[in-house]
Amino acid sequence: MSLALLMTMAALLAAQDGATPASPPAGVGRVVREADVRVMQPPPHNGTGMSTAYRISDGVPNRAMEFRKRILHPGASIGLHPIAHDEVYYVVSGAGVVSSDGEDAVVGPGDAAYLYDGNVVGIRQTGDEDLVLIISYPLSKRRD
Repeated sequence: MSLALLMTMAALLAAQDGATPASPPAGVGRVVREADVRVMQPPPHNGTGMSTAYRISDGVPNRAMEFRKRILHPGASIGLHPIAHDEVYYVVSGAGVVSSDGEDAVVGPGDAAYLYDGNVVGIRQTGDEDLVLIISYPLSKRRD
């Protein structure tokens, strides 16, 4: 799946919350270099192990969605947590197990786990190599 397709999917997710989008500025809205937003941290939601987070959309003004890259290093997981929006975990590389409302599914490169509003979700890395994810979901309201 191409990055353009992922961005389109993320925009569709952001639009589903019913908010009227503000008029976008002309030209390229914002270029974010992942090297500028890279941080090593424990995974969120009481996850295990260590991860590298790229909070790509955090510095983008007037946004309606989150768009992130997260690398779960061997043994790491994003803990189970309820979500109040639809969310996508897209696997770039590595292997893992995604959980949603008590059901588990094995995921690998090219897989997208579409997770639904109201589910309790999480994901854990399996195997020997890092699990590299793109994570996207709509915000409940625009953020500057």
